[in-house]
Amino acid sequence: MSAPACPYAMDPSGRDIQGEAALLRERGPVTQVELPGGVVVWAVTDTATIKSLLTDPRVSRDTYQHWPAWENGEGELARTWPLAMWVADRNMITAYGAEHSRLRRLVAKAFTARRTAALRPRVEAITAALLDAIAAKGQEGPVDLREEFAYGLPTQVISELLGIPDRMRDELLGIIGAWMTNQVSAEEVAGYERRVYELLAELVALKRAEPGDDLISALITVRDDENGSGLTERELVDTILLTFTAGHETTANLIDQAVYVLLTHPDQLALVREGKATWEDVVEETVRLEAPFANLPLRYAVEDIQVGDVTIAKGDALIISFAAAGRDPLVHGDTADRFDVTRATRRDHIGFGHGVHYCLGAPLARLEAGVALPALFARFPEMAFAKPAEEFLPLESFVSNGHRELLVHIGTPVAV
Repeated sequence: MSAPACPYAMDPSGRDIQGEAALLRERGPVTQVELPGGVVVWAVTDTATIKSLLTDPRVSRDTYQHWPAWENGEGELARTWPLAMWVADRNMITAYGAEHSRLRRLVAKAFTARRTAALRPRVEAITAALLDAIAAKGQEGPVDLREEFAYGLPTQVISELLGIPDRMRDELLGIIGAWMTNQVSAEEVAGYERRVYELLAELVALKRAEPGDDLISALITVRDDENGSGLTERELVDTILLTFTAGHETTANLIDQAVYVLLTHPDQLALVREGKATWEDVVEETVRLEAPFANLPLRYAVEDIQVGDVTIAKGDALIISFAAAGRDPLVHGDTADRFDVTRATRRDHIGFGHGVHYCLGAPLARLEAGVALPALFARFPEMAFAKPAEEFLPLESFVSNGHRELLVHIGTPVAV
């Protein structure tokens, strides 16, 4: 069936991400949508189609090389489009072909499994400190678990991993948080972009002068490999920005959504507490049900691509709907909208990407959530929402999938 002729206008506020994802699935595996600013792109919603396109060499994330509408960053879109920051950077996930392989290889040298595994004691220590603070604060009234825990843990972990000083961290987080809302003007985006690159240039200069045992110092070290092919200065800075952003926002949403679904599904929480399911099951089912990044712009057709009766023309842009894929009934059956930690297909998701663009930070996200969730529910076994669950509003974003707050009463903490 051909895609409907009239593009569906996506809601940038993210008021109903899953409802919108369901509507897009009904329109077909690929369907035209209109993004803010009147930009029309193809939304891809079907798991099999997404996997096929994410591994297809005819699909690129290089905005400058493969999106004619971008006009190499010199046109109207680059100057005025509110979503320009999502496509303007140059790093390993926006590079194409051999360039992507080169950059990913260099980044992977610093972002190793050994480095991730070695973080467990630090993740456990940060988790314990945050829970102590929540236990104290919770005696005075409700606590916002989004801010104090789901967000607090990954921002501290990724800041320490990268080596970002506290004096820079809060301003960087504020800028990225504003970007994520999709509710800022093009003028505000331009101002944020200037400031974030000023901060990152200052940070790189600091690390060059005083290198440490951190990821930024390691990335600077591997700028030139044995063949002389290293990161350019722009690639280095954009890789730091990518790692910092993805390294906290996705994990914050994962922990946030896991707390939400467990407190709204006490039967599923009981299965975990009774040993009939694991915390790993909770993590995977949460990523499936509520993809941390619901929709991710943009990718581009390097040449014409036929998907069923639909032709994605050379130069057309695509947005991947991970939210739609997570609840794909062709993969997860008629109960795809249900949270079920015993689901046979709970690991059959693409919430962390697929193929050559699979997230290098996925093991760290799983580690953090796998430490944080059991510690939280063990410390506060009586924890309950401070208001009806349906009153918790989503983030103002069609990309980042979390809540603005998660107010809870912690009950009587268990002594540790």
